[in-house]
Amino acid sequence: MENEKSSTHDRELIITRKLNAPVELVWEVWTQPEHIAKWWGPNGFTNTITTMDLVPGGVWELVMHGPDGKDYQNRSIFKEVIPLKKIVYQHFAPNFLTTVAFEAQGEETFLRWHMLFESAEQMIRIVKSANAAEGLKQNVDKLSVYLERRKATPQP
Repeated sequence: MENEKSSTHDRELIITRKLNAPVELVWEVWTQPEHIAKWWGPNGFTNTITTMDLVPGGVWELVMHGPDGKDYQNRSIFKEVIPLKKIVYQHFAPNFLTTVAFEAQGEETFLRWHMLFESAEQMIRIVKSANAAEGLKQNVDKLSVYLERRKATPQP
């Protein structure tokens, strides 16, 4: 009997980025609804966050308002939250598990955003139909721009 391959590489979407902001600021804009609503999603999208209970078992519900005028309901459950280090959530319909890791590197933060889909077929379908790989890149680009603006604006 052949050894079965245990790798999940064929159903993963991963992006890494070094952000020009300290981990405390990256964590703040990732975990507070008033901030995440301003940068979440691909280019042209805006957001309404109805619930964001950032604790294991907590619910995260938001509506992404597309540039096409459509609303996209999103629902996730947080699985793991380690302040300044990691957020893991299960997204529903489509189902995928996301792990976002934050690594402090002085005044910068190394971000690793990992999405694990239920199957390679599901990932391919979502990547193709929703252009998820490009959307994820745009999402991180928007986060980076938002962080630069936050750093440039004195906070109360």
